[in-house]
Amino acid sequence: MKALAVFGNPILHSKSPRMHNNAISSLKLDGIYTRYKLDNKKDLKDKILELSLDGVNITLPFKEEALKIADFSDEISQKIGSANTIILRNRKLYAYNTDFSGFLEAIKEFKNIKRALILGAGGTALAIAYALKHKEIEFCVANRSEKRFCKFTNFKTILYDNLDEFDFDLIINSSSAGLNDNELPCDKNLLDKILKNAKFAFDVIYGKKTPFLQLCEKHNLKTKDGTDMLLWQGVFSFELFFNIYNKRELIEKYMKEALYLN
Repeated sequence: MKALAVFGNPILHSKSPRMHNNAISSLKLDGIYTRYKLDNKKDLKDKILELSLDGVNITLPFKEEALKIADFSDEISQKIGSANTIILRNRKLYAYNTDFSGFLEAIKEFKNIKRALILGAGGTALAIAYALKHKEIEFCVANRSEKRFCKFTNFKTILYDNLDEFDFDLIINSSSAGLNDNELPCDKNLLDKILKNAKFAFDVIYGKKTPFLQLCEKHNLKTKDGTDMLLWQGVFSFELFFNIYNKRELIEKYMKEALYLN
């Protein structure tokens, strides 16, 4: 039996166990997927090995640490500087980043995107930046402070206070603003200017209509939360866990069934 888990803090809200377990059961595979709350990032590798897990998903705030502890990592996770999936083979850790491909699947219905603006400069923003670069979409990363820009040296960055162009098709909130409160990613007056000419809006936060998305809807933008990104990164992780690459539609179907259960 494959023993799988998702590590994070907080972690009780995670829908990954229900998604993966429904796919495992429906495909009649031998495995179990659970969640684990980790308090100290320095314990990540030891805990994975101690629990004799075959694979893990990594969520906030341990994605960068997941790459650091890996014995091997794929090209995408190396470029992004973080990983959200680890496979164990002979007690060696292999790291992957499926947020990259999960985001691209999530925005497929947004057509003819030429320019995008990413709000926030964390690890998820970096994965999205490489995804947009892969699709040859021109973009800019905006943030409150310059501190996080050190990881975006290959991309155009700007402070919110200095933003003076507002011609973007897609606006992406990659920050945690709105997760537990009514906070917006940046000043509302600035957001109104940004959203005025946009067509689409995406929020990485899932299962909640955040203040950001509510404001976007007032500007008549087509909006999506992070549910499909969660779904698809899970599908791609599942393929890695079980080394199955010919059942993607079925995996998506069974994960989606579980994801939308009340």
